[in-house]
Amino acid sequence: MFDLHRLRLLRELKHRGTLAAVAAALSYAPSSVSQQLSQLEAEVGVRLLEPVGRRVKLTEQAEILVAHTEAVLERLERAEAEIAASLTELTGTLRIASFQTAALALVPAALGLLRDQHPHLRVHVTQLEPEKALPALQARDFDLVVAEEYPGNPNLRPAELEQEDLLDDPLHLALPDDGPDTHDPMATLRSLADHPWVMEPEGTTARHWAVTLCRNVGFEPDVRFETTDLLLHLRLVEQGHAVAFLPDLVWSGQPPTVILRQLPRDQRTRRVFTVVRRGRSRHPAVEACRGALRQAVTLRSSQAPGRQS
Repeated sequence: MFDLHRLRLLRELKHRGTLAAVAAALSYAPSSVSQQLSQLEAEVGVRLLEPVGRRVKLTEQAEILVAHTEAVLERLERAEAEIAASLTELTGTLRIASFQTAALALVPAALGLLRDQHPHLRVHVTQLEPEKALPALQARDFDLVVAEEYPGNPNLRPAELEQEDLLDDPLHLALPDDGPDTHDPMATLRSLADHPWVMEPEGTTARHWAVTLCRNVGFEPDVRFETTDLLLHLRLVEQGHAVAFLPDLVWSGQPPTVILRQLPRDQRTRRVFTVVRRGRSRHPAVEACRGALRQAVTLRSSQAPGRQS
């Protein structure tokens, strides 16, 4: 029988990439992690790690072990969910990661509902972009992630993760004043080729989507401002420093403060969804959180003002 603790260390190495990252995440000394994995190699009787420069990579046999470890941990999470469901009161800690606009527009209302319905449930929220939050979910740093997907830019869907749609969030071209409106979204966008832009940093899904959209109408955007903070995007547009692509959630249900123009028909919404590890979806705390987020969406929809376009 293989040692489950050592198998989990091997799994952590697959998801975190380095022995140092595993040690930091689990509050171990790197030498301790290395020793435990050496002992696992002795138990299994085959080589599990291969040096690649200053790093190591998993062998084919290690990948097989990790796949089985994932299955075992999924069953254990299901067991934990069933035990929690058998209790009359929901307790413990639920760890959530959310990108900024959802954290502002939806999470506070959901937290209020959870506090009223489950006062002994402790909820810990971290603002984190999906590019970092989803790998951290796989590494068991979070229990639930609120993520986004832009048109034509589908996310990877690892088999060990489960998604549930939350809402479709409209996207707009945001202008500081009553700029061009040709009634043709492609032409309107093209007319802004010489304007400065604010976008999210390179390497993010949002940036890839935005730049691709501009290129598809024939220009390379002059990106002078880069930040993941969409409130700063909004402020720069309000002050006349840039144009931007902004989602409805950035206004948190309040009237828009800038001029909005429509995007091309197939580029007008991003998908917002929740993600959990397979086996965790039936945990009462996860079900309660997803329910609260859905209620927050409904509440926001009933209060949202009309949009200019």
